[in-house]
Amino acid sequence: MSEKAEQITVVFEPEQNRSAACINGKHVGECEYSVEGNIWSITHTGVDPAYGGRGIAKMLVLKVIGEARKQHVRIIPVCSYADRMMTGKEEFSDVLKK
Repeated sequence: MSEKAEQITVVFEPEQNRSAACINGKHVGECEYSVEGNIWSITHTGVDPAYGGRGIAKMLVLKVIGEARKQHVRIIPVCSYADRMMTGKEEFSDVLKK
């Protein structure tokens, strides 16, 4: 059986306060955040277990971080994945709310 090559697409969806990942058009994960002023709290990062181990969660969080930088807002990583990914890492100190 031949599967077509995976194409992972991660998009920012500000109207839904999230970034979303699709593989070949199928929704497979999201990183959700809440907004309070100029602070975004990442509240949930989830990927369909069937698509785990491909770095999708990291791509989702990085998409939110990138948009936060563009909009000059700070992030509080409430969800455990975002917290582990961001806390104590110099490359995120510019957006991490202290």
